[in-house]
Amino acid sequence: MKKDNKLIINHPSKSAAGIKAVYISLQQILSRMSVKNSFKVLSKLNQKEGIDCPGCAWPDPLRRSKLGEFCENGVKAIAEEAMERKANPKFFSQYSVKELQNQSDYWLGQQGRLTHPMILRENETHYSPISWEEANTIIGQELNKLDNPNEAAFYTSGRTSNEAAFLYQLFVRMYGTNNLPDCSNMCHESSGVALSKTVGIGKGSVTLDDLYKAELIIIFGQNPATNHPRMLSCLEKAKKNGAKVVAINPLKEAGLTNFKNPQTAKGIIGGGTDIADLYLQLKINEDVALLKAVMIKLFQISEQHPDILDQEFINQKTAGFNEFKEELLTHNLESLIQRTGLSIQEIDKLVDLIAQRKKIITCWGMGLTQHVNGVDNIQEVVNLLLLKGSIGKEGAGTCPVRGHSNVQGDRTMGIAEKPSKELLDKIAENFGFTQPKEHGYSVVDAITAMYHQKVKVFIGMGGNFLSAAPDTNYTSQALQNCNLTVHISTKLNRSHLTTGKTALILPSMGRTDKYIKNGKAQFVTVENSMGVVHSSKGALTPPSEFVESEPVIVANIAKATLQQSRVNWDFLTEDYNNIRDLIAKTINGFENYNERVKQPIGFELPNGARTGNFTTPNKKANFTVNKLSDIALDADDFIMMTTRSHDQFNTTIYGLDDRYRGIHNGRMVVFMNSEDAQKLGLQKGDKISLYNNYNNIKRQVDNFSVVPYNIPKGCVATYYPESNPLVPINLTAHLSHTPSSKSVKVKIKKS
Repeated sequence: MKKDNKLIINHPSKSAAGIKAVYISLQQILSRMSVKNSFKVLSKLNQKEGIDCPGCAWPDPLRRSKLGEFCENGVKAIAEEAMERKANPKFFSQYSVKELQNQSDYWLGQQGRLTHPMILRENETHYSPISWEEANTIIGQELNKLDNPNEAAFYTSGRTSNEAAFLYQLFVRMYGTNNLPDCSNMCHESSGVALSKTVGIGKGSVTLDDLYKAELIIIFGQNPATNHPRMLSCLEKAKKNGAKVVAINPLKEAGLTNFKNPQTAKGIIGGGTDIADLYLQLKINEDVALLKAVMIKLFQISEQHPDILDQEFINQKTAGFNEFKEELLTHNLESLIQRTGLSIQEIDKLVDLIAQRKKIITCWGMGLTQHVNGVDNIQEVVNLLLLKGSIGKEGAGTCPVRGHSNVQGDRTMGIAEKPSKELLDKIAENFGFTQPKEHGYSVVDAITAMYHQKVKVFIGMGGNFLSAAPDTNYTSQALQNCNLTVHISTKLNRSHLTTGKTALILPSMGRTDKYIKNGKAQFVTVENSMGVVHSSKGALTPPSEFVESEPVIVANIAKATLQQSRVNWDFLTEDYNNIRDLIAKTINGFENYNERVKQPIGFELPNGARTGNFTTPNKKANFTVNKLSDIALDADDFIMMTTRSHDQFNTTIYGLDDRYRGIHNGRMVVFMNSEDAQKLGLQKGDKISLYNNYNNIKRQVDNFSVVPYNIPKGCVATYYPESNPLVPINLTAHLSHTPSSKSVKVKIKKS
């Protein structure tokens, strides 16, 4: 990777957004697109029947802002996807794969939209153009040469539409495997597992309207200002309606302290809105300890004030309460508080806020999910809500905040390595073929299988698999062990440069691209973070005539692979209504799909937890017994969490600044407590290496710079994907197998 210019470390910002966000947004999009196309896209972004922003899965309000229903990072996402620069065959002839490997992720992303199918043949140094027909033939031949369908893995990114995802899983199951790893495995899989067990559905239970009616919103391990900026305007409205907000996060984040709404006078010339009424900087992965301490105190208070717990809800709607309470009260309160790194006064403030309120919403991001005990973290959050009766009612419930714009929809469409019996039965009924019943590979399982040459063909639809995955060096070798790697992509990324013996890049349309078939403009559909399905329709001309839509790409691969198929793939892609008709017959909740999705605001999917009709096997919401974090640290160990910069969406790097945290012109930084730095004799800007030794394998990343920061002692934070080589492939969450990227042991040495 090329060295960046000199790193600049300033003081962190005290507020998020404001007029500066507007300026930077316009600067980003106008530097990549014409004025005409820029405003054409922005005028339709997140509007009814417009373009669904690929930047996150935050839902759209019923009333859309006429000034613009988007945020700074949404504009960056659109500018990145729809940039007018092109990575065409001439570009690939200029640079060898080795030369491209030496460039930064940021540089790779700035080379423009992919325009032609490209192939890297065995022992060649450069990608070269290939026809779609030949590319599909190669894929079909390689898949059909395998001894077993389970020797192939089919990855899906969360930006994929419902239509493409449904066709993809249908093709893969017709081919004969459930090897459908997806980005859920790396982010909110812990949420899905925990919520399915406790409340019967692996999704959140609240709507936007619930947030506006909540009395208390608790935000765990999430940074809305960078990851879901439109959430801040929602929190602002909730506060105006009287809600209190608690932020629980190791790092002090600007957006959770103060928000300057650029669409209001207060946000432009005033002081903005203070978001968090209470900000608790918890030690990394001590959420269960905090929640147990809070609930013990609630039980103590309930002895004098029994109405602070919803005993009627507990008796009528839940199971497992006695076992939960018995285990909870075995813990020593003082020891729990000590683990959190918080003062008893801080915890008492949280307890008071909870005790006095019934309408409570808990929001969380990957700060809860990406731990070995990630499922326990979320189940303990649910325990708190069940104690208060704060689920299945207006203004209360669970709110896991998804990152990718359709990651939830992909799973609903059947992108799952562990499909439900209901889904498999419906597919068998509608399509008449014997399906694989055994569970397939998740992301970590697929990487391990590729590494051991049990998977020989890898196909990825969207995303940047190599950079997103843990244990980068291990994952890199796994991909190189394949016979064929295929990436369906809009832009060049690092995954295209670490390949199997043969590699294909297939250029796909993005959300902003118009897809016209037989003179009719097609639209796709997505599901947002709160279970609302709605349409998305492109507005721009694709970058070349050789770029195809994802449903068409999937259909053509299926035609080239499957020897016999009862599915008329051409018929399905002639009109996406035909795909949606099949979805309506197969997926619960999508009845009359084509009619209902014509509504400008879309439609809501069934959600038992939202209505209090829990769909667990016992038809109850279940209390659970959960373990504390059991990370054993040596005296010189730190716990590292990975995080995004503000100039970043997942593995897509928009720029080299993180202005909210005061970082400019670089990404190789370690945020650490000032006292910890002093003990190690480190000063701001000093060069250090981070290393660890899991299972006698030394992993090390060099050339980090020290950034003294407001973070608990013993904790450090780094950006991903730069620090992903330090995350062991087998350090995963129990039950969900999510990589434990938020609690990795590391040691520090001065370079």
